[in-house]
Amino acid sequence: MTNNQLSQLMLFSWEIQRSRQVTRSKALANAWAILLNANLTVWYLKKKYSHPSYPNRDNNLQLTLLAD
Repeated sequence: MTNNQLSQLMLFSWEIQRSRQVTRSKALANAWAILLNANLTVWYLKKKYSHPSYPNRDNNLQLTLLAD
């Protein structure tokens, strides 16, 4: 993992820890799982928040969880 990816992981885990009020290790494990399954996470969020009458016009390949 690069330093950029590690810093994103740490920032993401801090965000989870603050918002969910869980322990540091649990927040880090959650962030790690989300980032490892980023493509599934993006697909799930797009499906969850899409309106059934009109599909999102974004290409699935262009969506990312975190911008590099």
